[in-house]
Amino acid sequence: MLTSERKALIQEVLRRDGRLVAKSFAHELGLSEDTIRRDLRELAGEGLLQRVHGGALPASPAVADFSVRAEAGSAVKQALGRAGARLIQPGQIVFLDGGTTNVQLARALSPDLKLTVVTHSPSIAVELTRHPRVEVELIGGRLFKHSVVTLGSSSAEAIARIRVDLYFMGVTGLHPETGATTGDGEEAAHKRLISRQSAETIVLAAREKLGAASPYAIVPLAEITTLVTEAGLPPETLSPLRAAGLDIVEG
Repeated sequence: MLTSERKALIQEVLRRDGRLVAKSFAHELGLSEDTIRRDLRELAGEGLLQRVHGGALPASPAVADFSVRAEAGSAVKQALGRAGARLIQPGQIVFLDGGTTNVQLARALSPDLKLTVVTHSPSIAVELTRHPRVEVELIGGRLFKHSVVTLGSSSAEAIARIRVDLYFMGVTGLHPETGATTGDGEEAAHKRLISRQSAETIVLAAREKLGAASPYAIVPLAEITTLVTEAGLPPETLSPLRAAGLDIVEG
């Protein structure tokens, strides 16, 4: 079997099964594990999968820059934003993470709703200037341009001093094995800190992020309260997440 054929088969197995075990796959093809591991390394280098101990998981496609992501899947993001907004109660303190779907959530907040939003996203803060009853606390720091959020020690210190009712966390991957993941280590650390300061952590994620993984772990699924995702997804996509204890809201 040619290298290109093996790599195509690896990607097909990942799409079909949601994971690949290198030892079993090598045995099935009658090849050495070293050969399969080399294929996995090369595919991971191209961003086509995420290597994990013993094999690989599908890589999340949700890693483009903010401006590109803002243009993609807008109808789905609007639906998820509306569904997320319905989970917020008057008077709560809510942390809105950066991300294009959370921008849609900010837009979907009822003009009659009174609450406090804490955010390290300038985009969300600007969006909420239009809302008549939302108080906004903007956390400063070094601007991470990829996600348009502030990071760094000053941002982390400010986050450590707050307590919030709900945290709407942005992720690039959500998988039963790796939990919530993202593409930058410092951003993952900030998300983990915010989650620890929150009574509930909620993830808004379209289909492309489910069953996928990125390089940096944020929190395991057990630390996430609710997943808001697209309506009409197949049961086999959602059942592993339900089994992990997530409440699932379909937008």
